[in-house]
Amino acid sequence: MLDALTVATAVAALALAAWCGWAAYRDQPTKDWHFIGMAVVTLLALVQLVVGIVQLARGEKPEQGTTIFVAYLIGAFACIPAAGFMSLAERTRWGSITVAAGGVVLAVLQVRLYDIWGG
Repeated sequence: MLDALTVATAVAALALAAWCGWAAYRDQPTKDWHFIGMAVVTLLALVQLVVGIVQLARGEKPEQGTTIFVAYLIGAFACIPAAGFMSLAERTRWGSITVAAGGVVLAVLQVRLYDIWGG
């Protein structure tokens, strides 16, 4: 795995979590700007998914197993879009809290991916 990409994705996810947490604190739902932020974080997760698959295709192996690594890659990619869709269903401050929680979960998944790869 690319360490810089993992760190960038985790930092971006935590920044999104803080931003949406601030919106929730101000009793606001997710807005268009939040969805742009979610798109950026999702793009980073997509790049990580592609890089991970390419490294597997080149014959590199994660320390803790390929199956669990691929499962975490897919989960990390799906985390923010799932939170975004749930925030659309809940157009109150709880939608912002959902996205904030999704950002924290994605950051934790990044740490776990790094650990699974053998970091």
